[in-house]
Amino acid sequence: MRFLVLLLFLAGPLQAQQREAGLELVLLADGSGSIDAEELVFQRQGYAAAITNPEVLTAIQTSLYGSIAVTYVEWATNTAVVVDWTIIDSPQTAQAFADALIGPPRQVYGRNAIGGALLEGLRLIEENDITSPRQVIDFSGDSIGNSSGPPIALAREEVLAAGITINALPILRPEDGRRAGANLEEEYANRIIGGPGAFMVTAESRDSFAATVQRKLVLEIAGILPEHDLASR
Repeated sequence: MRFLVLLLFLAGPLQAQQREAGLELVLLADGSGSIDAEELVFQRQGYAAAITNPEVLTAIQTSLYGSIAVTYVEWATNTAVVVDWTIIDSPQTAQAFADALIGPPRQVYGRNAIGGALLEGLRLIEENDITSPRQVIDFSGDSIGNSSGPPIALAREEVLAAGITINALPILRPEDGRRAGANLEEEYANRIIGGPGAFMVTAESRDSFAATVQRKLVLEIAGILPEHDLASR
């Protein structure tokens, strides 16, 4: 009996430490060798602008919980958390996330390891202190290569088995060619996205990147499928 009381006593503080949000969202951004230093900063600026955009903030504040939990992770051969899990529920917390995103130095190098990146997203969701009704990994990249680490198919299967949705943001590079050829969107539709309500939205060019990220965040927060983009079948 004393042992049971002790367990209940210890469990109480642990449960109290859990944070709640309407969505756990891993922003998994490409930091591989195809992304130079300027482009890495440009991507971060695009996400910072999107997360503080009034439309995104309205989507967050009018959602069921009025909050989301977000972490920003860059991936290449290795992965690195640029901004740790943050509860965003106001313009102030969104701005704090955006400010934290701009400053850190590059920490990822090498070629693609997409399978490893997906599994890192899974780990970050499973090991955090947040509870939510939905968990999403938002994967972005400009190619489909997988030079090291676990195969994409096996990693994707493990993520989906955990009940986590994978959405995607294929980045087309018309100024220097599509990194994975003309079938990048088809590859992402068939090999990356999956899970309940999965979809992808394409960043057609550098100029439209921030607006595309903004649109994608609104859809993810609201749990709505886009009308004209490829969705999972």
